[in-house]
Amino acid sequence: MKPITYLVFGLILLLSFSCVEEIDFATNTETFESALVVEATITNEYKQQQVRLSRTYMFEEEVPNPEVGAQVTIIANGEQFAFAEVENGVYLSTSQFAAQPNVDYQLKITTSNNRTYASKPTQLTAVTQIDNLYAERIINDLGEDGVAIYVDSFDPTSNARFYRYEYEETYKIQAPFYTENKLIVTGNVFPDCSVEVVPREEDVRVCYTTKPSKNIVLTSTQSLQQDKVERFKVRFLRKDNFIISYRYSILVKQYVQKPEAFLYYSKLKEISEQSGSLFSQIQPGFINGNIVSETNPDEKVVGFFEASSVSKSRLFFSFIDMFPNEPLPPFVTSCIPYAPLLMVSGLGGSGFCAELITSLEANEVTYWEENGAPEEGEGPYFVVPRVCGDCTELGSTQVPDFWVE
Repeated sequence: MKPITYLVFGLILLLSFSCVEEIDFATNTETFESALVVEATITNEYKQQQVRLSRTYMFEEEVPNPEVGAQVTIIANGEQFAFAEVENGVYLSTSQFAAQPNVDYQLKITTSNNRTYASKPTQLTAVTQIDNLYAERIINDLGEDGVAIYVDSFDPTSNARFYRYEYEETYKIQAPFYTENKLIVTGNVFPDCSVEVVPREEDVRVCYTTKPSKNIVLTSTQSLQQDKVERFKVRFLRKDNFIISYRYSILVKQYVQKPEAFLYYSKLKEISEQSGSLFSQIQPGFINGNIVSETNPDEKVVGFFEASSVSKSRLFFSFIDMFPNEPLPPFVTSCIPYAPLLMVSGLGGSGFCAELITSLEANEVTYWEENGAPEEGEGPYFVVPRVCGDCTELGSTQVPDFWVE
C-alpha cells in the first residue's frame, strides 16, 4: 500500500470515530455547564494505576476543581480493581496490577452525589519500545538556538501507529550567590533592631527540581509504509533556558494509543492551544470521549479511559556538552546585591526597624556579605533575593535516586 493510500485510509479511520462538534469559546458564565472530567490511562506497568477526576472550569479560574469522595473501580473480565482517593481528585488502585493483552477493561465511577459513570470496554494496545532517545543542538523554525529531544521507535508488526508522549524533566540548580553564612534577626522592636551573621545548618547551594510535561505531544505513522517513528521532536529547550544551565535529565514516556484515543487527544490538544489551558471552558458535548453517565444519558462527560502500553527512556546532558565554551543561560531572576537599611530613626527618639529586618523575617532575602563602608541610605549588610542564595526556593537538596553526573 502506497503512503498516500495509507494517509487516506487513516483519515477515513479517524473520521469514523469522530463525535466532535464545533467548539464555541464564547461560552459565558450564564451558559457554562460544569462537567465531570476523567483522566484515566492504565498501562502494562505493574504499579498502582491512577485515575484523576475533576470538573471543567471557567477561564477566570486558575485551577480545576477536583472531584472528591468518588468510588472508582476498574473491571477486567469479572475481576475488580478498587481505587482509593489519596489526595483531592486523585485515585490510586489499592493493589498493583498491569494491564494484560486481550482483556477487556472498563472504568466505573460513582460520585459523592450517587451519579454513576462508565467507560466503553477497551483492551491493551500493541507494545512498542522506544529505540533511541537523544539530544541535538539545533536552530528551530523560529530561528532559536537550543536543544531538541528526539525519539525513535519502530513496530515491525505495524500494529501501533498512534503515539502520545509525556515527559518528566529533572534539572540541577546552583544558587549563584550562595554563602556558608546567613543572617538571623536578633531584635525586631525599635530601637533594638539587630541581626547576626551565623553559619548555615544546611548546604543550600545545589538543588534538583522535577516537573512533568503540560503539553499534549502526539504523532502518528498512519501515513507511512512502516510503523516507524524517526527523529520525532518531543521537546525543545532554548539555549537561554536556565533549567539546562548545569545538568538536565528527561524521562520520556511513549504511549501507544488506539485511533479513537488519538483522535480525542488531538481534539483536546487543538482546544488547549486555542484556549490556553486544558479542561477550562470546554463545554461538554464539544469533545466526546468514551465515558458516559449511566444516571442521565443526556449528561455530558469530558474524558477518555484507555489501556495503553508504555515504553520509557531517560537521557542526561550538561550545558557544556551542547554549548562548549559559551556563557551559561541567565539565572531565573536578577541577582544584584543591595544593602537595605537596618532601622530608621526619627526625631525625639522615634523610629522603626526597616527593610532588612522585615525582609529577613519574611524569608525574602539571604546574606551575601558585609557592607564595610555603608553609603547614605544603605545598611550594614549586602543581601540578595532568597532564590539567588538558597536553592530550596526552586527545588530540593535531595539528590534523585536516578541521578547520574
